[in-house]
Amino acid sequence: MAKSLTTPLERVRKLQTSLQAKAKAEPAYRFYSLWDKVCRDDVIEEAYRACRRNGGSAGVDGVSFAQIDSYGTKQWLEKLRQELRDGEYRPQPLLRVWIPKSNGSRRPLGIPCILDRVVEMAVLLVVGPILEADLLGNQYGFRPAMDAKMAVRKAFWHITAHGRAEVVDADLSDYFTSIPHGPLMRCVSRRITDGKLLSVIKTWLTAPVIERDQRTTRCTTEAKDRHRGTPQGSPISPLLANLYFRRFLLAWEAFGHRKRLDAHVVNYADDLVICCRPGNGPAALATMRQLMTRLGLTVNEAKTQLVRLPEGNFDFLGYSISCFYGKDGVPFIGTVPSRKSVHRLLQRIHDATTPYKHAESPELRVAAINSLPRGWAAYFNQGPVLRVYKVVRWYTQRRFQRWLTRRSGQAGTGYRQYPDEYLYETLGLYALPLRRADLPSTKAQ
Repeated sequence: MAKSLTTPLERVRKLQTSLQAKAKAEPAYRFYSLWDKVCRDDVIEEAYRACRRNGGSAGVDGVSFAQIDSYGTKQWLEKLRQELRDGEYRPQPLLRVWIPKSNGSRRPLGIPCILDRVVEMAVLLVVGPILEADLLGNQYGFRPAMDAKMAVRKAFWHITAHGRAEVVDADLSDYFTSIPHGPLMRCVSRRITDGKLLSVIKTWLTAPVIERDQRTTRCTTEAKDRHRGTPQGSPISPLLANLYFRRFLLAWEAFGHRKRLDAHVVNYADDLVICCRPGNGPAALATMRQLMTRLGLTVNEAKTQLVRLPEGNFDFLGYSISCFYGKDGVPFIGTVPSRKSVHRLLQRIHDATTPYKHAESPELRVAAINSLPRGWAAYFNQGPVLRVYKVVRWYTQRRFQRWLTRRSGQAGTGYRQYPDEYLYETLGLYALPLRRADLPSTKAQ
């Protein structure tokens, strides 16, 4: 038999292209046979590779990627494929961990075991292209060829190019854990009728949660009992969250609110802003509240506000949109990194230059530090950013100078012992641009 000239990734992409083309060509078509595609060898292999790239810790069963490697990846995947084909697959409970938020509170994260992550990723590879075809153009979160910065640009475009300068800056309370299972599954089954696949998705939504501390282990079934929530931390969760939020956007359009109020929604995951013609903001805010209530969601009133530009300002996806003053004091509306975004970066730089890191060489520490402002600046490069860049650059070099001084057992701040030239030219510390001429032309706004 002739050897296949295509790789598993190419075969999976061909499958995805075919499914999405069918979904786009026939918006009312319902896919009734998909589980066999989830069980395909190439799909399972690509799902495992994707999970391996994403990394992550072990789930409730304690099995890590290193243990799978020791066992034998091929044998592990073959055993998983057999479970799926024989109908013996049963999801395990989620392991709950708590992630600190910028406001001091904590966000729950449900970590599936690696086996469940691979199966979820396999399902995502198959159903993702189908459901993606139905998502709307103003949904930017967790989608191919779309990102948060595109959402910021769209909101900015509504405000500056079309005068929709009255903005509803909305926040939903615990969106991911509030999505009602019944309506969500109806959203899925509108396109997918494969009973096995729907049943597996439902078991993921209702999986128990294991929470451990030093002394006790506690198991809860909150999602099953409340019939709500899609666990953050699961590969398929962002797609399901997008699919349910689509209901709000469809209602906004179908009931004529966009046209009546000249109010345009920009959405990224559970973040949204509504850019309105001046005077229409209060009506848009009230209408948004009503629709969210009908969808079983709760508006976080403490974080939801109506902003009128240029007098006011608001933060959206890490950027602050507000009024600035340019040459000769001419005012303009622009975007800069928000104070919270800058503070989080400076905190990470602070943590990367603490005394317990002294055992490392300066070269290794520079490499670790450089990844922070470099990655941050790759996202925060829109608008008048040079002033913020200067603050970040100054703080980074001063912290590193102090780190070098303490490492060598010297006193002082390190300003004289380790001049800037030594940091940047000898050790290779990353230097954020300080002049407009050093910025790419598309970023020098």
